[in-house]
Amino acid sequence: MPAIVNASVSSRWLVPVLIGVVSLALAGGLLARDLYQRADSDAAIGPVSLPTTTSLAPEQQPGSPLVKLTPDAARHPHDETVRRLLQAYFDGINGRNYDRWKTSVTSERVRAKTEQQWLRDYRSTQDGNILVHRIETAHDDTMRVLLSFTSTQDIRDAPVILPRRCIRWWLALPIALEHGHWKIGTVPPGTVPEMAAC
Repeated sequence: MPAIVNASVSSRWLVPVLIGVVSLALAGGLLARDLYQRADSDAAIGPVSLPTTTSLAPEQQPGSPLVKLTPDAARHPHDETVRRLLQAYFDGINGRNYDRWKTSVTSERVRAKTEQQWLRDYRSTQDGNILVHRIETAHDDTMRVLLSFTSTQDIRDAPVILPRRCIRWWLALPIALEHGHWKIGTVPPGTVPEMAAC
């Protein structure tokens, strides 16, 4: 008699357990389908960025001077503002145009470097292969832009710790509102960008 009672109890639990297993399998399938569809729709957007690494020959470095965005950065609400701001910044450097560069940076940065100092610092610099990886918004209406780029320069103008003609840089630039316009701010003291020889 106890064996019959145990079998009856077991069969009562079998149906709810089977329903639970089938429900979980169905939910997992729907979730996987949704993820694959999102991946397909992202792929359909098309390429909006350059690769994060470059295989350019030395004579082709530093690469294109155009600022590009990864798909992640391109989804940020201020993506085009950031792209234009960085384009002005790098165009100023590449063209030795201090006035153009000044339009992209905060007044603090302008005060910190006279035109003569700036021209000396960037006298041989050319920047390219500029890629914005991520744009992060902070609570105080500032942004932080994570980017990489390649610079070429005379060895005498390269960083003392990496005296090379071609350098690949990775850094975070702060961006803040100043008089109603987004500007590239001063990197906090002690911040050391990552760099490597090309």
